Formats: sequence, C-alpha cells, structure tokens
Amino acid sequence: MEFKATVLCENYVINQEGPIAEHGWAVYLETKEGNYLFDTGQGKAIINNALYFHKDLSSIKGIILSHNHYDHSGGLLKILDLTGTIDVFSHPDLFKHSYDIKENGTETYNGIPFCREVLENRGANFIFNRGAVKITPKIILSGEISRKTDFEKGDENLFIKTKSGIMQDPFLDDQTLFIDTKEGLIIILGCAHAGIINIINYAIEKMGQSHISAIIGGTHLGRADKDTIKKTIQALKNYHIDKIGVSHCTGLEASLELYQEFRDHFFFCNVGQIIER
Repeated sequence: MEFKATVLCENYVINQEGPIAEHGWAVYLETKEGNYLFDTGQGKAIINNALYFHKDLSSIKGIILSHNHYDHSGGLLKILDLTGTIDVFSHPDLFKHSYDIKENGTETYNGIPFCREVLENRGANFIFNRGAVKITPKIILSGEISRKTDFEKGDENLFIKTKSGIMQDPFLDDQTLFIDTKEGLIIILGCAHAGIINIINYAIEKMGQSHISAIIGGTHLGRADKDTIKKTIQALKNYHIDKIGVSHCTGLEASLELYQEFRDHFFFCNVGQIIER
C-alpha cells in the first residue's frame, strides 16, 4: 500500500450501521511516513466514525486544514484532546472573521469556532503557509491557488469582516492536497472555493503530472449557477481523470449532471469511502 484515504466525515452515510453523517468533511490519511488527518468536520461525527472504522486519531503525525469554515475545522478541539501537542498545517487566514450573509441581510458566522489561544493551549502547533508545503515526500499541501478561469467567481454570499469593512471572501486560504502515486495524481479537495478547474491546473503545474487517478471532496458547485456548473463540467472533460468522487458541498443538481457526463468514472464519496493505491 502506497497510500490510503478513508472519509470520516461527510454529509451522507449509505448502507452502513454505526457511522453517522454531518454537514462536514474529514479524511484520514495513511502513508508509509505516518498517518495524517485532512480537515475535522464539525466535531459531531469525527470521534464516533474514527472508532467505527478503527482509525486511531491519537496516532496521527499532523492535522491539515483546507480552510477555516466550521464544517472543516469544528472537530479540531476534540482531536487535540486525543493527540496532545501536534502540528496543524493551515493558511495564516485561519482565524479570519467569516460570515454567510444572505440578500435579506441575515448573517451567520461560519468560521473556525475556537480562538487561537485555546487551540494552542490544547496542543496545536500551527504551521502557517502561503506557498506549497511538502507534508510527506508524496503529499503536497497546495498553498494559495492561482485563479485563472473566468467562470469560477466564488460564492457571492460568503464574506469576511476586516478593519476596512465587509468584503467578499477571496478564500486565499483554500488549500488542497496533491498526492503523487504510481497510478497518477490523487487530488483531495476541501471545498474547492478556489474553483475545481483552477485547482486541477495548479496541481498539474505543481506536480508535473497530467494524469489524474482520482479527485475527491467538495466542489462547492451546490451554490453555483447553472452556467458555472455547465462550464466546469465542460472543462473537466479536457482532463484524464479516472475517478471523480464528489462530496459535501457539491449539491444534488451538480452531482446528477456530473454523473450523467462521466458515468462509470463518477462516484459519491461519502462516509466510509476508501481510496487506496
């Protein structure tokens, strides 16, 4: 086994008794260099599901956060109770003030639910990055993703509050994992706030490999307009992707359209799904 990824947190549980679902995302990574956790879900399912799938969270060498939203960072405190002092890889914008603001003015805080001091007192050793970081010889944390497509414009309802006022969140902190395997690249998304096509192009450029064995995770197409979904699917057809496993924030409409286009290359990447190479 080169690499094994097991989904511990996701919106759906299918045909399994024991694990539970939540609106969130977390993936347990097993490598020859040790085990890691990519995102932590909301915190309601991570411990239960890790126990069910026999994944020892106390043994992991590091925690990697794709971005600051509560459904990816909310389980961090509970995991620190198991690990003690541990490296936490993240963009320096982890503690930005993030909000979901609707057209009617209703706003909901959706950032990380803990302050830095609490997490550090519990054992988090934050390693902040803007550029790419090598987690293991074969696993790269992307750093900031270049934005080059003209149709991946981000979610217009997601904002940050700064000293200068309220602005649309640019999601500079949106990070992805790139895994180099003998069968091709594996790309593990968080929510793909940078745009899945931007991410794929960046991965190919950064890793020097164009064949994609699998791409899994949230695509954030669930809140995209029809034109963006159409252009994204059209662009995806230009790549060599063996398997596309959608999760979390992809949405049912976009998932259906992806299935209709990619058929045998498509799957739902829900709780308990394993990617192994």
